[in-house]
Amino acid sequence: MSARRAVTLIRSGSLAGSVEYAHAATAPADARLIFLAGACPLDLQGVTVGVGDYASQAAQCVTNLRTALDDAGAGLSDVVSTRVLVASTRQADLVTAWRVVRAAFGDHDPPSTLLGVTVLGYDHQLVEIEAVAAVQD
Repeated sequence: MSARRAVTLIRSGSLAGSVEYAHAATAPADARLIFLAGACPLDLQGVTVGVGDYASQAAQCVTNLRTALDDAGAGLSDVVSTRVLVASTRQADLVTAWRVVRAAFGDHDPPSTLLGVTVLGYDHQLVEIEAVAAVQD
């Protein structure tokens, strides 16, 4: 499946320029939107990897996100927005996970929300990444 890029990232000159993500993003009306389930730090057997390690769990989430995007005919550069959930009350843990996610996206820095949450769905799960992507077929 061949797809054209549909995402336009918007950086507001009226907001802080020091953030590591675009302030907004658009996709044209004729784009095919892809709503991804939260990517979890699970291996192929459904076992949580990197128990106790925010960075390794974030990396596994990115790997699983890439796979889901690929299966949907998209890639990280087609992501319109993300939400990164981190089971912690410590800002340092959120930043650890964010650095892994941010590095994976490279030059494509879609709008993102980073949240500390109480608990996530799988045993020993510390990180989850939700995403929306758009492509033009």
